[in-house]
Amino acid sequence: MRSRYMIYFLMAFLSVICGTVQTSAEENTPAVAKPAVVKPSKTSWDSFRNGAQQRGVAGSTLPEKLELLWTYDTEFGVSGTSAIVGNHVYVPTIDGLLLCLNRETGSLIWKYRSIESEDPKAFAPGFKAAPLITDELALVGDEDGVFHAVNRTTGKKVWSFASEAEIAGGANLSGDKVIFGSHDSHLYCVNLTDGQLVWKFQTQDRVNCAPAIADGHTFISGCDEHLRVISIAEGKQIADIPLNSFLIASPAVWDNILYVGTYGSEVVALDWKTTEYAWKYRDGDQDFPYHSSAAITEKLLIVGSRDKELHCIDRSTGKVVWKFRTRAGIDSSPAIVGNRVFFGSSDGNLYGVSIETGQEVFIHNAGRDITAGPAIGENVLVVGAEGNRGKIYCFGKKSE
Repeated sequence: MRSRYMIYFLMAFLSVICGTVQTSAEENTPAVAKPAVVKPSKTSWDSFRNGAQQRGVAGSTLPEKLELLWTYDTEFGVSGTSAIVGNHVYVPTIDGLLLCLNRETGSLIWKYRSIESEDPKAFAPGFKAAPLITDELALVGDEDGVFHAVNRTTGKKVWSFASEAEIAGGANLSGDKVIFGSHDSHLYCVNLTDGQLVWKFQTQDRVNCAPAIADGHTFISGCDEHLRVISIAEGKQIADIPLNSFLIASPAVWDNILYVGTYGSEVVALDWKTTEYAWKYRDGDQDFPYHSSAAITEKLLIVGSRDKELHCIDRSTGKVVWKFRTRAGIDSSPAIVGNRVFFGSSDGNLYGVSIETGQEVFIHNAGRDITAGPAIGENVLVVGAEGNRGKIYCFGKKSE
């Protein structure tokens, strides 16, 4: 017993010396003064790719030198992208918890479980999808196909909607309608206020992606090897574009061009109005799929591949600009902030790379796979690592 107390004392001492706060699901208690819930703003990261067109670009800034502000222990790790709105961080975990953490301290504000059972040993379907944050709700789907709407202030369920299979992708918002896909082969549109079904559209196989939205249309792809353009108002298909490969990644949209990496080792640019390809990119004869969803700027597209490389591609020509190599596959979807791009790798590292040069400007070793995409909002970066006791990391600038 004495040795256990000595270990606790030593850990606390090291945390003080290192200037990093470390918390855990067991040790954390709700903060005495809870930060006020605010609406998502331009500086937030409120969904999987931070916006309806899923471009993966932050509206916030980050300090030039990132410092580790706090960590938070989970039981089985994190594979989904977090959300950051105001002083709240929302993190989906593999053990079926949606955590709401204080952005400044990492302390637990509330936690929501995917099942209502109070038995801690009861299996709770995990959250692999990224949450979507609205003015009042946190919305996220689970492994059993239930889509949850959680009150952002109380952490209590407002409503839920049951599909018939896993929900692996994040949701998107169009006015007062929430749109998400399911492995039961359907794309769903439900009311934001009460979760009532507005329409559903059936594809020919599992829908993996988060649906992008532009000009009153939503775009989905999945295991049926088709890209589909759906009218949000009517729930009817406008276009069906064969891809000859199934898709894990989610599409990004810029004007009438849609960009996505395929399981067939290509990144494609498609004109969704004419249904014609603008270009196709393939790195030589390599046969490695893209699970990572692309980030796009006015000139560039950046995406990770299981070939262990981050690819930077000219968005207008489809030609490679630079490549950055890691030691393992990259399923993490990159996040762009200013002149830097951040992403995780299955080699256990979080990387920052210069967009201009393709050179490394930041690295942090988590010691575990990082397949979740980073979220960048309110001047911090948050990302989770996979595996037992996988941590959530928050980087930014320490207070003076």
